Amino acid sequence: VADVLLPTLTTWGQPVRKSRIQLQREVFSPRVLRLVMSFEGTNAELWSTNSILFCPGGKGQCGLFVPDAILKERLDPETLESLGLIKQAHQFNQKIVKIKTKLFYKQQKFNLLREENEGYAKLITELGQDLSGNITSHVVLESIKSLIGCFNLDPNRVLDIILEVYECRSDQDEFFLPLIKSYMCEPLTLCHILGFKFKFNQEPNEETPTSLYHIAAALLHHKLIELEDLYVHLMPLDASIVEEHKREITEAKQIARKLTMVVVPSEKMEDKEREKEKEEEKNDKPPDNQKLGLLEALLRIGDWHHAQSIMDQMPAFYATSHKAIALALCQLLHLTVEPLYRRCLAGVPKGAKGCVMRPLRNKRAPRPAESFEDLRRDVFSMLCYLGPHLSHDPILFAKIVRLGKGFMKEYQNEARNDHIKDKMDTLLSCFLSIADQVLLPSLSLMECNACMSEELWGLFKLFPYQHRYRLYGQWKNETYTSHPLLVKVKAQTVDRAKYIMKRLTKENVKPSGRQIGKLSHSNPTILFDYILSQIQWYDNLIGPVVDSLKYLTSLNYDVMAYCIIEALANPEKEKMKHDDTTISSWLQSLASLCGAVFRKYPIELAGLLQYVTNTLKAGKSFDLLILKEVVQKMAGIEITDEMTSEQMEAMTGGEQLKAEGGYFGQIRNTKKSSQRLKDALLDHELALPLCLLMAQQRNGVVFLEGGEKHLKLVGKLYDQCHDTLVQFGGFLASNLSTEDYIKRVPSIDILCNQFHTPHDAAFFLSRPMYGHQILSKYDELKKAEKSNRQQQKVHKYVAACELVMSPVHEAVVSLHPPRVWDDLRPQFYATFWSLTMYDLAVPHNAYDREVKKLQVQVKTIEENPDVPMNKKKKEKERCTALQDKLQEEEKKQLEHVQRVLHRLKLEKDNWLLAKSTKNETITKFLQLCLFPRCIFSAIDAVYCARFVELVHQQKAPNFCTLLCYDRVFSDIIYTVASCTENESRRYGRFLCCMLETVTRWHSDRAVYEKECGNYPGFLTIFRATGFDGGNKADQLDYENFRHVVHKWHYKLTKASVHCLETGEYTHIRNILIVLTKILPCYPKVLNLGQALECRVHKICLEEKEKRPDLYALAMGYSGQLKGRKVHMVPENEFHHKEQPVRSATTASQLNGPGTTAKPATNASKTEEGACEDADRSKDKSQGAAKPVNKANSTVAKVTTSNGNAIKERDDKEKSGKEKKEKKEKTPGSTPETKGESRREKQRDERGAAGKEERAPREGKEKTPKADRDKQKAEEKSNKEDNKAKAGNGEPKELSRERDTGAKESKTKEKGGDQSKEKGGDRSAVSGSLKSPVPRSESAESERGTQPDCQHWLCTYTVSADCQWVIPATSLNVEMRTQFNPLGHFFQITKGENGVTCFSFPLNLRESSGGRWAESGVAQCLQKKSRYLLLALIC
Repeated sequence: VADVLLPTLTTWGQPVRKSRIQLQREVFSPRVLRLVMSFEGTNAELWSTNSILFCPGGKGQCGLFVPDAILKERLDPETLESLGLIKQAHQFNQKIVKIKTKLFYKQQKFNLLREENEGYAKLITELGQDLSGNITSHVVLESIKSLIGCFNLDPNRVLDIILEVYECRSDQDEFFLPLIKSYMCEPLTLCHILGFKFKFNQEPNEETPTSLYHIAAALLHHKLIELEDLYVHLMPLDASIVEEHKREITEAKQIARKLTMVVVPSEKMEDKEREKEKEEEKNDKPPDNQKLGLLEALLRIGDWHHAQSIMDQMPAFYATSHKAIALALCQLLHLTVEPLYRRCLAGVPKGAKGCVMRPLRNKRAPRPAESFEDLRRDVFSMLCYLGPHLSHDPILFAKIVRLGKGFMKEYQNEARNDHIKDKMDTLLSCFLSIADQVLLPSLSLMECNACMSEELWGLFKLFPYQHRYRLYGQWKNETYTSHPLLVKVKAQTVDRAKYIMKRLTKENVKPSGRQIGKLSHSNPTILFDYILSQIQWYDNLIGPVVDSLKYLTSLNYDVMAYCIIEALANPEKEKMKHDDTTISSWLQSLASLCGAVFRKYPIELAGLLQYVTNTLKAGKSFDLLILKEVVQKMAGIEITDEMTSEQMEAMTGGEQLKAEGGYFGQIRNTKKSSQRLKDALLDHELALPLCLLMAQQRNGVVFLEGGEKHLKLVGKLYDQCHDTLVQFGGFLASNLSTEDYIKRVPSIDILCNQFHTPHDAAFFLSRPMYGHQILSKYDELKKAEKSNRQQQKVHKYVAACELVMSPVHEAVVSLHPPRVWDDLRPQFYATFWSLTMYDLAVPHNAYDREVKKLQVQVKTIEENPDVPMNKKKKEKERCTALQDKLQEEEKKQLEHVQRVLHRLKLEKDNWLLAKSTKNETITKFLQLCLFPRCIFSAIDAVYCARFVELVHQQKAPNFCTLLCYDRVFSDIIYTVASCTENESRRYGRFLCCMLETVTRWHSDRAVYEKECGNYPGFLTIFRATGFDGGNKADQLDYENFRHVVHKWHYKLTKASVHCLETGEYTHIRNILIVLTKILPCYPKVLNLGQALECRVHKICLEEKEKRPDLYALAMGYSGQLKGRKVHMVPENEFHHKEQPVRSATTASQLNGPGTTAKPATNASKTEEGACEDADRSKDKSQGAAKPVNKANSTVAKVTTSNGNAIKERDDKEKSGKEKKEKKEKTPGSTPETKGESRREKQRDERGAAGKEERAPREGKEKTPKADRDKQKAEEKSNKEDNKAKAGNGEPKELSRERDTGAKESKTKEKGGDQSKEKGGDRSAVSGSLKSPVPRSESAESERGTQPDCQHWLCTYTVSADCQWVIPATSLNVEMRTQFNPLGHFFQITKGENGVTCFSFPLNLRESSGGRWAESGVAQCLQKKSRYLLLALIC
């Protein structure tokens, strides 16, 4: 029973009225009760322990814990009858009905006839007496009782008269409230009487008196009546209030919509008149809202609890939208915050403290706040109910803001433990909510109150920018939809902004700026949103808008920054144009605005910088345009590849020279803005992250972003990312202190290995750090040992460099595989990447030029009579100070350069090891040093060219200058094709600087002899011992060098024509840019310039309609090229085509390292001149064509990569063997038929190659007939000279064999004689590598079975079986005895002129100790050297 009964009773005890009868019947049914009573006396302890309803009693009866009255009230009559508590259920029901009728339905009428009017008169007299004496409510109450009893007065009417008198004397609360409380018996009766009074005033043309509201509020406040009882008597109904609120919102939205619509002026005037009429109707007779009247009265007496209950019944901010209620609530807030406000006025001026307010005498009013924690009790909730209508009380607005500032100071200075931290964080969130819901909306409703805006900024600037921007976002996007007034204000602001922006020009910036300032004080978010939308469409508004923003407050500037970021991050805007090749114009406009606004006005940059950082983290690089503009405008650092030579020269100097002569715009007044940018980066730790993200994003643009984008856009994004990195890194290097920079930039190995920064970017970031560290260490050493001797200073500088750079040398080892360091020393690698142009040379001309400009400026100022004297004095002082700074900077740089050069002179012997070969060394130098840096920036391009020249001048061992230049100029196709637009400009500048050096050496024999004559970089023999000293015979002479330069010009022409003929956008654009950059130095040869001009003209015709940007580039280059024609010279003036006098060391020059076709530079030009000129007369542009036969391509590849050449040679040998086997299987073939077929195939191939070469060049200019005749005559005379000189043993050409396998097998079987007979038949005609002009057609068409020895002797190449062919007269007679014992063979070939030549296989290198003749054809080679071919060619 206990298990069933106890939970059932527990459930029944809950107020579930609908199931009460059912539960009663279940629990207290007669069966259960009889069962319970059967346990009497047996389990008394059980019942008492579990506190069940029943327990055993005496005399066999059941006692009850629950009283009879409660059981009778709760249980149904049948149950009561069963329990014996009532006799009969029927009678009990009848009795209940009678009692209810008497209580609720029977009306007791008072006998009005017994009343006497005199009693009421005396009552009024009694209540209206003077209460200033000792009259108390108790005394008056006794008199009232006596009057009621004496005159038989109705107590309810007496109460009504008391309320009437109280209403007339509402200031006597202390008297009437105790009187009513003592007199009244039922609160409901008093509530009914008040309700009838309110009902009476609800009639038309009636107005509820204020006194009635007051006494109702007083009675509610003292709990004499209940608000729920009185509220039902008040009008209007809550449903009507909700409908009215909705109607107001709808009307406000309609007004806003009309303001944004384009309407006829007449219709606009009609709408305004209608609105005025509506407003007048509302103002004439405001509705009598008794609920609002009671609310105001409650607020006046300080009854916040009941007032809050009434406002909860209404829509948000409906009650406080009435000014009287808002002011009443503001007054209550004044009184509540007064003590705490006085405590927070420590820093407020005396005049701004205001008058002291006296608190309410009402003890039940909200308690005044003594601490910030007390604000949570009532003040924050009051402010939230007040909302935007705090605008009615600017003084209270200022008080709340100052309380917030006081809290933030305490929040920042508090030594916070966990308990205090939680409380303070809660209060901070409360203040942020108040700022969002109250302060900012209230500011929107204030008209042009700049003081409040500045006061609010005093609070907001203490918040982190994340909190501020969140508040601005809520203000802009949500606040203006929460209230009808704000909806109207937003529409009016937009309308006014349109009016101002339509009339804004450069001429009326000042008046328009004042109007913008007034409008922005209250609603900056709406105004700036519209202004930014206009700027995105019309970028010519940027200037006037920036100038007109000077009347804004600090808060407005901060809001401006937020609005710009929000506009940039708008997901609905596409950042690419529809063609997907360029960045959208709206983004470019906003970026320009950012740079101008943030430079001119003191706006916090943290939010914008963090936005750019976040976009980079997300793998998007479009917004780097913003950072680029900001750094350019604020720091004055421009990044452009279109610098003039004077600007580029100035950029190699110090910071002062860069500022004066290195940029397009004059850099002025950037000190403050640069400091602001630097502080923002350091305070928020964004300097290094931005650099690393930009460095990583360069590859991300190509491999992550660039997947679906147009190649042109990818190139632009890459350039933008790279340029911004260079610009930003330059800003950090020039503005951060040494300590800040070193503290933030990690070591080079950490940058590359942990942060995965590309090597060029890592060294770019680390380079300033190395310079700072070296100078710091140098200063320390100077202070430690004071000495003025220049030599000792230099030694200290070198010691400082060693101390600083030694860890760097160790760190760079991990950047590349170990095999790299077999040729390059880490010291050389680190030296190359750590130096700049500032370290290598002093731009004396740039310094002199800027000093002269300043002197002219001073003279101009002195001669100008219109300038006031004080201004003249200031300008002269400024110019003089700049002159002194420049001269001092020049002197300082000169000393620095001298120290650096001395350091390099000491280091040079340990730079290059060349354990493999010099070619491999140059390859690694180009791959790891020169090419990555020459395209990094324009100044780096100049640096790379100058560094190569410097290494040459320093006579660094194992560095072949000639080979380095040859590798740079030989084939630029792949490098040009892989560049972006800006990189091609830098690469062109690099080539131009390299060509300047080469042109200087080429132009004057004396200069060449002085700067190259006895330098190891121009040695033409690679000795096995690695010794580069050599004698004069080992050097490349001046005339051969001129031939080499001509070859380089030809190579450039060949590569340029190839790129122009591809049809690819990138190839054509890049090569045009490169050609434009190198125009001062190339082309110098007339026929090469004509070939380029013809091809560029074709590009102009083809691309005029298809690709206008290429057309513009081609037209620009074509015009400049025509202007340079007067500086071009014929080929025979560029290098001597006639054979120079041969020296005794001719054979040594065969191995010169600078030329691919060695002796062709010497004699081939003379003997080939006739056929070459004849060929040029046929087709001038054929000089840039591809080689006719495979010999040229083979040797060209060999000069660039030995491994590839050897591989190709093996492939050719393999193919030759396959051909031999195939021919041997053919029946009926004789040696004569085989030779005949080979000769026919040679002619067919040459003819086909000539056709392929001439096909793409149709339509080009041809040489006139007179010129052809002249060339033929020259060819004939040269041919005769060559025959005469053949006996002297001058090398002319190398022969190329077609069938290697057949030749080798026959040579081994039949001996040297048989091979000598057939060698001439098998030799193929090959083109000259030295001369850029192809052979003539007469040379290409062979007659008879023997080749034209006079022609093939004039070139040097490798035959098909990889044999090296040289004239017999170049060898001593002892050669036969030297070679035969080693098991090698040689062929003897005789030409028509009787010249005998010997052919030797290249496997000669495998012999140990094999030595050539002492004439110097070759030196002793290392055993098993794999680079004989390269040594012979170079």
